[in-house]
Amino acid sequence: MSDDPVDVLIVGAGASGAAFAWSLLGSRMRILCLEQGPLITDAAFPSRNPDYELSRYAEFSCDPNVRRLPQDYPINAEDSPITPVNFCAVGGSTINFLAHWPRLHPSDFRARTLDGVADDWPVDYATLAPYYAQNDRNMGASGLPGNPAYPPYEPPLPPLPLGKLGRTLARGFNRLGWHWWPSDAAILSRDYDGRAKCVNAGTCDLGCATGAKASVNTTYWPVLLRAGVELRPNCRVREITLDENGMASGVLYHDPEGRLQRQRAELVVLACNGIGTPRLMLNSKSKLFPDGIANRSGLVGKNLMFHPLTGISGVFDEPMEGFKGPMACSILSQEFYETDPSRDFVRGYGLHASRWTTPMTWALGGFGVDKPIAWGSEHRHLMDEVYPYSAGLTVVTEDLPRESNTVTLDSELTDSDGIPAPRITYTVDDNTKKMIAHGEACAEEALLAAGAKRVTGGGREVWWRAGWHQMGTACMGNDPARSVVNAWGRCHDVRNLFIVDGSIFVTAGAVNPTSTIQALALYIGDSILKNIGNLFD
Repeated sequence: MSDDPVDVLIVGAGASGAAFAWSLLGSRMRILCLEQGPLITDAAFPSRNPDYELSRYAEFSCDPNVRRLPQDYPINAEDSPITPVNFCAVGGSTINFLAHWPRLHPSDFRARTLDGVADDWPVDYATLAPYYAQNDRNMGASGLPGNPAYPPYEPPLPPLPLGKLGRTLARGFNRLGWHWWPSDAAILSRDYDGRAKCVNAGTCDLGCATGAKASVNTTYWPVLLRAGVELRPNCRVREITLDENGMASGVLYHDPEGRLQRQRAELVVLACNGIGTPRLMLNSKSKLFPDGIANRSGLVGKNLMFHPLTGISGVFDEPMEGFKGPMACSILSQEFYETDPSRDFVRGYGLHASRWTTPMTWALGGFGVDKPIAWGSEHRHLMDEVYPYSAGLTVVTEDLPRESNTVTLDSELTDSDGIPAPRITYTVDDNTKKMIAHGEACAEEALLAAGAKRVTGGGREVWWRAGWHQMGTACMGNDPARSVVNAWGRCHDVRNLFIVDGSIFVTAGAVNPTSTIQALALYIGDSILKNIGNLFD
């Protein structure tokens, strides 16, 4: 393949890489994106097949250690109660994410000032607000204006129907006087921009067959390709290269046949998620950066944050129809989101209404649990008398950054090209454990207030496959000794190396991060254009 230099080289064709590329379309720069996964056609989505549920435990699992496809890299999570999950393809994990679309709160950007923990972000909510709005339009977000938990904003589409499950749980929150609001969703509530609205199939994680779910392979990438952005799928980047002046000169990557290639670039942009980005940086060693590129702070791969999750279910007298509609997008309560001095933990959590999964998936333990229900007569009882009548609340906790939670390179495990695999070392801290205990008690109270005759679940165990959200491993900040990138994503140590994914988060908040990841990517792209005259000063 040609290694003619490009203006901008983006590594990763998922949520952040696609949004960042879009932000530069008016610049006339030559943009190239390398993606280690394939370009999957709609016809290949498991959601189109009658046996679609089986694919959740095979080639469309969210866990690369289960899929084991050529484009995947293994992850050693032996030293963690939570394993990271991802998807490698054009579109990245937006192909199998559930499209819950909340924003970070203004307080999330000021945790040090307000609560004395973590650090403040070098940007704030007001700075990102126009980029949130632009991304909502680009993706097609549905929601209800007026949520009192946020400053005013208006999603471009009306909210998705709450469904019987959502309406039932909302009555419970009303009886307790607790906040709740219809979930924002990157799923179409009506036809929009040439895409058809949601048909409530409940197969969001298996590639949306109708295109109602806003995975970037159906939103951003068609626009990017028409505009001339070059995309090379099945190309795995091995390391970032440097020139004699300490600037990024490009990358080395393995082409679809596994051959090592070089690609030169003026700007290199990493969009590989909170695990893949530090992995690539740590593997990019040189005399100038013996501990990995742009790692003079020693913080690359440190401060890994997830959202430790657990859940409580209620069994009601009437069927809850939980299998109808998008799995994660009904209502959420943020009654306990902000710090309350009367509680024994700092920061907070959300309670997300959980639509029930399809029958086989529920029988096998659902998402993140993987503990199959009993067999025999007890199996029949659970499927007939519990499954149809159940509704759940997921406790989504904020994870505070700690340097002991890390992504490092495994000394033995590699991917199919011989690149060291990431190794996760992670523990759930005492603050989060207290959140989980409080959240389980409040979820039970809400379910009983909603009319549940009994509740199940809990036990204060976090879900194993709860590593959907990977943040903090190359955090942003103004001080090069305490951060990896500056306020607009440029590495302190390498002036033409940028990061646009969740690894630059300073704090995690207690909401799904994709909306914020893409808003940041748009903001960083806009900042590059505004600073183009002295970009490398």
